[in-house]
Amino acid sequence: MKIFMDTANVDEIREFADQGIVYGVTTNPTLIARSGRSQAEVIPEICKLIPGPVSAEVISTDCSGMVEEAKKLAAIAKNVVVKIPCITEGLKAVKILSGLGIATNVTLVFSLGQALLAARAGATYVSPFIGRLDDIGEDGVKLVADMVKVFRLYQLPTQIIAASIRNVDHVNRVMMTGADIATIPTKVLRELIHHELTDKGLARFLEDYRNSLKG
Repeated sequence: MKIFMDTANVDEIREFADQGIVYGVTTNPTLIARSGRSQAEVIPEICKLIPGPVSAEVISTDCSGMVEEAKKLAAIAKNVVVKIPCITEGLKAVKILSGLGIATNVTLVFSLGQALLAARAGATYVSPFIGRLDDIGEDGVKLVADMVKVFRLYQLPTQIIAASIRNVDHVNRVMMTGADIATIPTKVLRELIHHELTDKGLARFLEDYRNSLKG
């Protein structure tokens, strides 16, 4: 499972870029707004830091508007992936963009049917939002597991990005489903790295080493 960062904060991305664990980045209008900068400023910087896929989202809700936005976003860098909402006009746009060779990430997916339609339209990636499903009493991770099963059964090339991840348990569970990618908020990524026993073990090793020097 590849790890993406779910953030538009360039400083946070820079923090993890040198660790060799982050393959790509996903952004959305909310994350861009939180960064205090415009998408036009942020996306080029992220694309320079991360050579893998960087998702940038359209804000149009009609097919023609999405396609025009997508062309401009794709021109920013070769690794830009255009995020398209899973609505009727969005699927039309995905089909057109697929024909133009522009990579797409169909977002705001909440059902197996939506996922299948997005894949059949030609989406490069599809993003089920597991945390938001959990919020309404459904099992978001089960949706990811079902998608993995169906996509493999029908040999669909579309990759699954587990999105709206809220905690380390979400990461562990989607890892077990066989999801292609998990896009992880910075806070959760930091939590994933650290473990109490690692810190205690390191402290003990260093203490024993210092003691050994005393002879």
